[in-house]
Amino acid sequence: MKKYLSLLVVLAMVFNMGAQIARAEDEDEDNGDDTKAQWREEMKEEREAIRSEMKLRIESAREEAKQKMEALREKIKEERDEAKAKIQELRVVGREKALERFDKAVERMDALQDKIDSKLEELKEKGVDTAGAEAFLETAEEKLDSAKDKIAEINSLLSASLDQLTLEKKTQLRTLAQEIQTLIVETHRALRDAVKSLKEAVRAKIEAANDEENDDAEEENEDNE
Repeated sequence: MKKYLSLLVVLAMVFNMGAQIARAEDEDEDNGDDTKAQWREEMKEEREAIRSEMKLRIESAREEAKQKMEALREKIKEERDEAKAKIQELRVVGREKALERFDKAVERMDALQDKIDSKLEELKEKGVDTAGAEAFLETAEEKLDSAKDKIAEINSLLSASLDQLTLEKKTQLRTLAQEIQTLIVETHRALRDAVKSLKEAVRAKIEAANDEENDDAEEENEDNE
């Protein structure tokens, strides 16, 4: 959580620097490269389509697992042995809490990724070079999608039965959990690098604008001499 908050602080700095560009330049330069702009837009639409498809597939898997978990709860009601029913209920609750922790971690990364992506598009329109940040964002998206896939696997694993997990399934679950944790850490790192890249690109843009303004002032002084 501490790392997540620190990343938000850095992101806020990027937002402020973006505002400086808006004040420093009354109007952004148009490079006239319509082909490049069109290519970027097509790539963006393609990524969004893939992302939407992945999201639907993962949500479908989660919903299926949720329904299975509800079915398990209904099955518990049929258990006449109260002690056994209590154990089964605790087992289901524990599994749901484990899945909830994974979901919340992914949701935080999703929200942060969307926020950075939105700011990236805004800065790109102002002429900031966002190529480096885009590469990091793409990496973050791939890592996060992989984490979501593995969470769907855990959903399926935990909602299959009320029985205690076998040693094999426990090992599988532990491996998946470790892989998810690693992927979330890598996602966070890629998002942090994206923010850093944006920050550096914004600074470069501001410096370039200031240099151009100084050059114009010097030329004007020379003309007046």
